[in-house]
Amino acid sequence: MAPRFDLIGLITGDLAASLAFYRRLGLDIPDTDPDTPHVEARLPGGLRLAWDTVATITSFQPDWTPPRGGHRIAIAFRCDDPAEVDRLYADLTTAGHPGANPPWDAPWGQRYAVVLDPDGNHVDLFAPLS
Repeated sequence: MAPRFDLIGLITGDLAASLAFYRRLGLDIPDTDPDTPHVEARLPGGLRLAWDTVATITSFQPDWTPPRGGHRIAIAFRCDDPAEVDRLYADLTTAGHPGANPPWDAPWGQRYAVVLDPDGNHVDLFAPLS
């Protein structure tokens, strides 16, 4: 099976304000605890939109800084299993695409990796750990 487009991730400095904005646009976003670092909402058609706080991102990418002039959105592709995340990451980086983050086990229960597309956009590869 080929990877499939599954999730759009937003990195936010103010999670509550971002969730309020998207709720105002009509998205059905679950109520969350104010200290929640990661929130997801399923969109009509099955695509998901997710929010991570800057603190969440910097906890596993300590040198991350907010981009200037762009990249606040990451395109994410769900893989069949953690091994496919590792395989695709190796395949793409071997083909010359820069790796932004090699595969790791994320605290939210997924194998995760990030590569850059030809325009420098972050493309996330992930699979459930269990």
